[in-house]
Amino acid sequence: QVHLVESGGGLVQAGGSLRLSCAASGTTFSINTMAWFRQAPGKEREFGAAIVWLGSTTHYAESVKGRFTISRDNAKFTLYLQMNSLKPEDTAVYYCAARTGIGINHNAWAYDYWGQGTQVTVSS
Repeated sequence: QVHLVESGGGLVQAGGSLRLSCAASGTTFSINTMAWFRQAPGKEREFGAAIVWLGSTTHYAESVKGRFTISRDNAKFTLYLQMNSLKPEDTAVYYCAARTGIGINHNAWAYDYWGQGTQVTVSS
């Protein structure tokens, strides 16, 4: 089992920045890919960014590309999401997810473990 705990959400004005963190514990050796998803009220959970845990490959959704950066600290078993130039449409609950399968996947169903989520609110 892998346990994921997000932190770093909050309220920020449009154009501002936030950094989310996700601490992983448990059987972390089983993780191949980690990702950030987000879910706005009344909408489906959508892919944001992903990174291969023991590599450098990253993928981003078009909606965040160039503004968000995903990274990880393997020694601390921590995933990060640096979010810059935030927009009101970025308002959502952000979830950290871990995948034991091989390869990056943009679908929520492909991820085995999820955090509880952290709220990000961007005011206009």
